[in-house]
Amino acid sequence: MVETGFRKWIITITVVTASLLELIDTTIVNVSIPQIQGNLGSTITDTAWVVTGYSVANVIILPMSGWLSSFFGRKNYFMTSIIVFTIASFLCGNSHSLTELVCFRILQGLAGGGLLSTAQAILLESWPPNQVGTATAIFGFGAVFGPTVGPTLGGYINDHASWQWIFYVNIPIGCLAAACTLLFVRTTPSTGKSKPIDWWGIVLLAVAVGSLQTILEKGEDEDWFSTTYITVLTVTAILGILFFIWRELSTDHPIVNFKIMRHRSFSTGMLTSFILGLGLYGSNYVFPLFTQNLLGFSAQQSGWILFPGGIFTLLTMPFVGIMLNKGVPAQFMAVAGMILFFVFSSMLGNSTLSSGTGDFFWPLAIRGVGLALLFVPLTTLAIGGLRGQEIGQGAGLNNMMRQLGGSFGIAGLNTLIHIRQAVHRNNLLVNINPYNSYFTERLNTLTQGFMAKGKSMLDATHMAYAAIDGVVQKQSILLSYIDTYWVVGIAMLCAIPLVFLAPFVKGQKAISDSH
Repeated sequence: MVETGFRKWIITITVVTASLLELIDTTIVNVSIPQIQGNLGSTITDTAWVVTGYSVANVIILPMSGWLSSFFGRKNYFMTSIIVFTIASFLCGNSHSLTELVCFRILQGLAGGGLLSTAQAILLESWPPNQVGTATAIFGFGAVFGPTVGPTLGGYINDHASWQWIFYVNIPIGCLAAACTLLFVRTTPSTGKSKPIDWWGIVLLAVAVGSLQTILEKGEDEDWFSTTYITVLTVTAILGILFFIWRELSTDHPIVNFKIMRHRSFSTGMLTSFILGLGLYGSNYVFPLFTQNLLGFSAQQSGWILFPGGIFTLLTMPFVGIMLNKGVPAQFMAVAGMILFFVFSSMLGNSTLSSGTGDFFWPLAIRGVGLALLFVPLTTLAIGGLRGQEIGQGAGLNNMMRQLGGSFGIAGLNTLIHIRQAVHRNNLLVNINPYNSYFTERLNTLTQGFMAKGKSMLDATHMAYAAIDGVVQKQSILLSYIDTYWVVGIAMLCAIPLVFLAPFVKGQKAISDSH
């Protein structure tokens, strides 16, 4: 139902705040993994399940969120998700062992998966038809800004408080969002309780998507298929996906309605959302690694460097919404966003070991503008042609594809860094030979410097070789990060033709959902 005045804005603030809770928690924990590891006495590999468990649970629920909204009623499901997420946040902060923390993070992820798509559907139906672009822009700000501000907030809390406060900060916000949902969001009827539940579909979805997400999260750490359980999960994921699709197409009451794929704009939007997830989450993953591991920045410094980019996203979102409302084709703005993302990648591709904080301001500002030009038009293309109950299903699948794109991107870029680091190191080591005048000059200078400090000729020579090896190592890491920036940028350019597979629509029609 279309809302007006104060009620419209309080609903908007409520659903965007709830979405931010979920999105921030996808990245806020990452910077505190070492602190959690030390406090709970676990290994870094085991502690990583704090992130993996949340992501796996989140991705399992996302495609089911439309069906769950129909079954319980959208308001009931949304408010329950907020309450469970808030309780799980308290339990995470109060955990005394890694097992407890991982279990409560899984619960938090299950609840969080119900927030994003349901919030999007509530927001779209609360705004009038001629302001749908603006509503999408407001939601898009939360979806893009959340993963960006997560490391900033996490870094600040990590430096000024204990890791438990990463979860405790959710509690007052969650309570306020639940109260506003109870008071202002209108109740929608539950239409699914009279229909049989597709239990096989639920099981197959959990097995298929859960296995796939676990592979993407842990594959690189476990050296991919050299580990038995990764191989088993891969086979399980492939078979699970095939059986799940067959089940959903053959049953009369599916939990995921694949028939909405008949909409060409939605099918195209799924692909472009995947690419958007790769660029958004992939760059959010690589940049802090680059600045902290190579340039020596702290977690808080890396977070603050990313923050201005989020501000540029915030400033650009209203412009994008206005252009959509005026009938500017979403394809044109999406192409502009992809080009700007390539510009961002190419600028970071020129980074050096002496790059400072000021060198990243404009590249990240361009990225912020590009993300605004990407998210809103791509979301509009994906779900703009859906009607009725298809909106909830479409929003869930679209959000799942964006998150899976991020998971594929992170896994792929992580593997690329390791592979290219070895390649670049081997290429650089070719220059370490007595026939290279630059090498011999550098070696002699370092050797003489160490001898001047009282070292013997033999020790000084060994130390000089070690120093040169350190430079080679840093250069190879730098070049591998540069490769990842170029891969992300080129992937964005290659996605441009996909945008034009969707039909052109002048002026966005009303998006509503009824149960």
